[in-house]
Amino acid sequence: MASQAEANTAPKTIPNVAGLPVVGNTLEMAKDPAAFFLRCFRDYGPVYRVNVFGQKSIVIAGPEAGKFMNTKAARNGLRSKEFWQDFVDHHGASKTLTGIDGEVHQKMRAIMRDGFSRNAMAGRYHELTDIIDISLARDWGESEVPVVEAFQYMIVHLLGEVMTGKAPLEYVRDIRVNILYILNVLVTKQRPSVMMKMPEFKKASARVDELGEQMVDEFFAHAEAGTLPKNLLGDVMRGHLNDPELIQKRDLKLVLTGPYVAGLDTVANSLAATVYGILKTPGVLEKVQAEADELFSKDTVTERDVLGLNYIQNCLKEGMRLWPIAVAQMRTTNHDLDFEGYVIPADEKIFIGTSVPHFMEEFFPDPLKFDPDRCDRREHLKPGAYAPFGRGTHSCLGQSLAEVLMGICIARLFHRLDISLESPDYVLKTKTAPTPGPAMSFKIKVDGIRKPAKSLKAEELGEAA
Repeated sequence: MASQAEANTAPKTIPNVAGLPVVGNTLEMAKDPAAFFLRCFRDYGPVYRVNVFGQKSIVIAGPEAGKFMNTKAARNGLRSKEFWQDFVDHHGASKTLTGIDGEVHQKMRAIMRDGFSRNAMAGRYHELTDIIDISLARDWGESEVPVVEAFQYMIVHLLGEVMTGKAPLEYVRDIRVNILYILNVLVTKQRPSVMMKMPEFKKASARVDELGEQMVDEFFAHAEAGTLPKNLLGDVMRGHLNDPELIQKRDLKLVLTGPYVAGLDTVANSLAATVYGILKTPGVLEKVQAEADELFSKDTVTERDVLGLNYIQNCLKEGMRLWPIAVAQMRTTNHDLDFEGYVIPADEKIFIGTSVPHFMEEFFPDPLKFDPDRCDRREHLKPGAYAPFGRGTHSCLGQSLAEVLMGICIARLFHRLDISLESPDYVLKTKTAPTPGPAMSFKIKVDGIRKPAKSLKAEELGEAA
């Protein structure tokens, strides 16, 4: 018979989340994964087992899971390869940044760090506002605008001009379709593999492959001419030339088109959600407009100015809290892992529900309320409470870049246009695939022009920049 001391130190039994016959928890999770993980955390605690898409997986969730992801135990005990291997194989590549760990992952991040940082925007905020104005004239001129799609075109335009000097707008729909199928089928396994044979996907995939080949040819030409730009894609090509084994030639298409894939859905979703929160919540719109108008009363706008948009940045934080794109992170355990009194077995595929605290009143009173002022109350700074960009070694490399891009997009939109919801009682419809966010059907009304387009002057950069 086990002693009392042994009984007290024995690992806890991982509970199984009750579900429906055959489908298990699939329907509830597919409907609203953030709400599902929160409900299970309340009912079962920080560790539980779910049955989703015919596969049983362990979930660790809550504030302790968020804090755990930043520890040495998580860094050494978790890997990413299994969830991304089918994606890598589909592209005929050797690796992708999201699917590698350890020293190789650190080396890849180091190569891409500058290009994915807000330093890449230094001295270019006048260019960004001009591009946003072009996007507003092109895609926001109708009386009703599909918000997510319009932002997708804006983001590809911005990223394209900044990274390559041109924007592949004719490929936006193909990139979107490609993401939808690949993430649903190859990464999250929410859809059957037979969908990869659908004509829609095959056409989109061929188009994205065509874009990748064009970009590879273009950057090899730059390399031969000695004209590789100092930006993310130039850094990637230099990384390949300096270490062809680290960034292999067969990886280049995937890496060079990666920023469009990474930014198209995620940034557009976050911007669209924030627009809804601003328009839906009484008293918020006027403060956003006032701050935006003050920004663009200046002849020159700098990084400090954009980061100084305190209220607008708070709105973005609230948008990403209430409608997180990173609901959970997916990993595989390297060995038996101790967490909160449970032992997670080796080689177990797990979900880490880092967004669960976003909806806990213990951290965010009245958690379903869009309240930008809560950021000034530092609610989101409580340990383990807020993880909009993921946590741990695979946290979003482009976080600082996203902050300035989203800040200037929201400011310019509300400075230039009078917009409103289709009706005051409209309630946002959301989607869960390929990433959570506002539904593609979400539209706003353009009621008129608030302020005419006015180009900014270029910032004069010192030697330090």
